[in-house]
Formats: sequence, structure tokens, C-alpha cells
Amino acid sequence: MPGKARGRKDSDSDDSTDNQEATGTFETLRDEGEHFVHVKQYKKAIDSFTKALEMKADDSTCLVIRAKCHLMLGNAETALADANAALENEDGSKDIRALLMKAESLYQMGDFETALVYYHRGNKERQELQDFRLGIQKCQEAINNSIGEPNSVKLETSGDLSFFHKQEEEKQKQQAKTGYKKPPGNQQKEEKKERNRPQTASHPKTTKQLLGQLFQDKTFLEGLFDEMTNNNTETGEFVKGRACDGLEYLHARSDFWRQQKPMYARKRDKSRQDEQLNRHKQKDTSKPESPVQYILKMLEQIDEAIAKEKYEESLQKCRKTLKKIDSWSDDEVRNKPEYLANIHSCMGNAHLEMNKLDAALENHKTDLELANDHDLEDAKSRALDNIGRVYARKGDYEKAIEIWEQKIPLSKTALESTWVNHEMGRCYFELKKYENACDYGEKSLSAAKEAEDEGWQLHACVLIAQSQVKCGDLQPGVDSFERALDMAKSQKDRSAEKAIKKALEDVNDQIVKGVEYSGSRRGSRDSRVRDHSRSRDHSRSRDNSRSRDNSRSRDHSRSRDNSRSRDNSRSRDHSRDRNEKKKDRRSSASSSSSSSSNKHSDKKTKQEVEQTNTEAKSPEKNDPKTPEQNDPIINNKEGSSESDRKPAGDEPQSAETKQEENRQEDN
Repeated sequence: MPGKARGRKDSDSDDSTDNQEATGTFETLRDEGEHFVHVKQYKKAIDSFTKALEMKADDSTCLVIRAKCHLMLGNAETALADANAALENEDGSKDIRALLMKAESLYQMGDFETALVYYHRGNKERQELQDFRLGIQKCQEAINNSIGEPNSVKLETSGDLSFFHKQEEEKQKQQAKTGYKKPPGNQQKEEKKERNRPQTASHPKTTKQLLGQLFQDKTFLEGLFDEMTNNNTETGEFVKGRACDGLEYLHARSDFWRQQKPMYARKRDKSRQDEQLNRHKQKDTSKPESPVQYILKMLEQIDEAIAKEKYEESLQKCRKTLKKIDSWSDDEVRNKPEYLANIHSCMGNAHLEMNKLDAALENHKTDLELANDHDLEDAKSRALDNIGRVYARKGDYEKAIEIWEQKIPLSKTALESTWVNHEMGRCYFELKKYENACDYGEKSLSAAKEAEDEGWQLHACVLIAQSQVKCGDLQPGVDSFERALDMAKSQKDRSAEKAIKKALEDVNDQIVKGVEYSGSRRGSRDSRVRDHSRSRDHSRSRDNSRSRDNSRSRDHSRSRDNSRSRDNSRSRDHSRDRNEKKKDRRSSASSSSSSSSNKHSDKKTKQEVEQTNTEAKSPEKNDPKTPEQNDPIINNKEGSSESDRKPAGDEPQSAETKQEENRQEDN
């Protein structure tokens, strides 16, 4: 460790250079020792200070700090020697640190009276230091534990005191040593080789009482020491030495604790404590228990029973307490309605946990009535809270929402608002009013952030995400679920993290299915449009063909009727002509001979009949089913009309025939 090189001066001479190197080495060793003290490596610190003292034996700082290291290792006698050496130096009597180390060393050695003297001396010189005041207190306590209170002991100076004077002279001779004398190295090695297991003269039971839990460590170290005795390896010797150091420290501590607080003082303190406890018990039994104390004690027992899930026991205690309170007057029990409301609330909670919802609702309503009648705001808030829980458990979510809406203005903390808004949002979610559920989820989240409660922030985010998914807002729902997933990871909530991941997968599947369904629906809609247009075109063509067929049939029927009417008119004209000819023949027969006239008329009649039959048999005039007449398209192609198709020499049709044709056309 580099030194700080304090007190170095530039010089060109060799002597000054040697002095600087020596000073630098001393400062380096001292700083190294202080560093080891800081990191609590006291043995290395002692080695560094010892080397520094070899270079400068009268350095008070090294002596005082080394004394402190010896005290930390339990070597009170060595620490006392270093403290005395620091005090014996020039102006050492004014060194407060050395005085404090000497007092501490004497105290650790069990010389409480001498230590008290030095503590008083240091406190007189430096009253602002707390270490001396604490030393005075612990020395007085140790002396009182050892010899009793000052009032119980009276000391006298009578008798032979030469023995005490001799002891004082021997102590002064031992303290007359000056400076520091390093023991030879060979002696240290011999002492290390000859180390045996430390033994104590006290009884094991006494040692066990003095050490307490450290007695197990003492037993372990003794066994370890005995086990390593037959092990002659270097590691075995090292472990054996460390075990021996631990045993020596425990023995020194047990001796110190025996002096600080002897066994008889421990028994005396225990008896005093027992007497004080008996006095308190007698005072408690002598005074009758007040009604308020009884009620508070019973409420604590009721809460404890509910916490341990002993609901029947809690109900029995509630009923017993109610009867007791009813027997007292209002003067004996102040705030009687408040206690009654609290007990009914406890009964309602017990019934709710037992799933007796009607009984729970009845007790909580009684709690609410007492709160309203006596203006108990806290009780009202508690009752509304519990009534809403009961309705929600029963599945009557609308009633629960109505009750909790009255609870919101009474909420005094952000955490309470968080819980109420979350429960209302959950009720709206169960009622499938997802937009309202999302709104109350947002309110719960803002209140949870205000309360800085990460658990409720997670619950609110999950509620918001579920509501958004149910509303059809899949992408915002995914964002909310991802935010909730981050919260679950930060809180190391594995179950919530797993559930949120599963919900995210389901929502992503819905998004993918929605895209595929929209594409297939668009394709089916296009195919339906094409099929519809095809069917419409087909129906149009079918209607056109039907209209063409109907027009053709009408034309055929019209032409057939026209031909029939023409044939009828022709036959009537022929019959009329025959009748007229007959009349003419009859009139001419009167002037000619009857035979010749008859023959001639017969021939003419035969000729007319044959002519009539011939005309009736001609297809061009009488057959209505010819292709030219049936197919109007062919007729139109030929460019002939009905008037063109009339035979030459026909007379105009009669009025009856025209009316008949008109009726057929109308039909």
C-alpha cells in the first residue's frame, strides 16, 4: 500500500535521503495498519503496527490503534500494555484515546472499579464524548450486579489493610515498564507448538448459562480440536490453531460475563422479575374489568377466530358479546352503537365466508341502519362495501353496482377507490356492458397509480384488456394485455403471466381468423353477385323467349282465325250466288222448256259444286296450318302482311268477323 509520504523534505545530502525513506516506510506501515482496521482484519493490522513501532517505538497513534485491535480480538491484557505505553510517553497523559483504551481494557479484564475511575477521569476532561458516559453506566451496572445496590452494602475501613497496599505496590511495579519490547520469535514458535485445548474451572451448566447459544459453538470447537490433534499435516495444525483461538475467546467471554453479571445476580434479577409479574397480576385481578375493555378483548378474539377460519366460534363470541352489551346501559358503554355495528359486521363477514348469503346480507344491513341512525360515516362505508360484496356473490350485479355507487363518495384513500372501481367494472363485465366495464377499469387504474399499488394496476389492466376484446377492439386489447404482461413479469407473478400469455394467444387467433373470414366473405359475395347476374340474364332471356313464343302463338292464332273467317265469308258468298242463280233459272224456266232447262241447270249445278269442292281443297286458301301462316318470323322475312296474303277477288270482311278478330286480339 503506497504511503502518504508525510513530512518529506527535499535535500541533496545522503543522510536526508535515508531519513526520508525511513519516514516514508513508517508512514506506509501505519497507513497500511489503519486500512486493515477499516476492513476488520485485525491480525494483519497488528503486524503492520508492530513493524511501524519497531521503527518508531513512541508513536502514540500506533500504540492506541494496536490496543484497539487487541481488544477486538479479546486480548485485554495486551491491549492494556499498549494503552499504558501510550500514556507513559511525553504528553501521553493528555491523550484521551489512550485513556479510553485503558479504561476499556480494565473493563474487559473484569476490573470494573478501576475502569470506572478512568472513565470518570476521561469524562472530566472531555465531557462531550459519549464513550466515557457509556463506560460509567456499564461499570456501575456491572458493580451493582456483582455486589448489589450501594444501599444494601456498607463498607468500613477498619481492620488490617496491608494486603491491599501490597497489591497496589505490585501493580505499580508492573506498570513501571517503558516502551515496547518485542518478544523473541523462537519463544512464539514454542508457545504455538505447546498450545493445548483451553480448559475452564467452572461447571458445564454454569458455562452453558453464561454462553447461551454460543455453548453449541464451544462444543463444536472442542470436538474439532480433538479431531485435529492426531492430524499432523499443515492444514490440520492450522485448523487446530483456529479452533484453539475460538475456545480461548469463548472462555474469556464467559469469565467476563461471570464477573459482569454473576450467577447469584442473575437469580436475584429473575426473582425480582417474578415478583413484578405477580404484582401486576394481582393488580389486574383486584381491579374489575371495565365494559369497554371486555368489548375490545372480545373483538380481538373475534377477529382472530375469523382469520383462523373458525367462523362458528366467531359467531358464538359475537352473540355472547351482543347479549353482554345489551345488558349494559349507554352510560356504562360509550359509543355503544359503534360497537354493535362492528359486531354485526363481523357476523356478516363470518356468514359470507360460510356462504350463508341471506344471513350475511341481514347483518350487514343492520350495520348500515345503525350507521345511518347515528351518523357513523366509517361504519356506513364499511356496510356499503360488504353489502355490495354479498350482492355480487349472489349474482345480482345491478344491485351491487347501485350499492357501490353510494360507496364511492365515502372512499377516503386511493386504494379504496381502486378496489371499488374495479369491482364495479367487473360487475359491468358480467352484465355484458363492456364499454362501462372498460371505463371503470380506467378509473381503477388511475387510482391504483395514485396509490402506487402494482398489484391493483395489474388487475385493472387485465379488466381493461378483457373489456376491449369483448367490444371488438382487438388491437387495443392486445396492447392492454401486453402492458399487463410487463407488469406481471416485473412483479414475478408466474400464474398471472401464464394466464395473460394464453389470453394474448387467443386474441391473436381471433385477429387472424377475422382477416381470413373477411376475405372469404368478400369472395363469396362476389360469387353471389356473379351468380345473381347470371340468373338475372337467364331469366331475362327466358322471359324474352317466352314473349317471343307468346307473340308467335298470338300471330298464329290471329292468322288462323283470319283464314277461317275468310273461308266462312267465301262459303256464304257462294251459297248466296247459288241461290240467286237458282232464282234466275226458275224465272227463265217459265219461258223455256222444262226439260232442257232442267238438264242445263243440273250441269251448271254439278260444275259449281265441283268448283266449290276444288276451292275448298286448295291449300293456299283453306289450310290454316301452313308454315308460312304459323311462323310470323318467316312471314315478316317475306315482307308480306295479312292483306297481301288474301286471295284475289275476296270481298271485305263483315262487321261480325272484325269484332270477333278484335276480341281474339284482346284475349
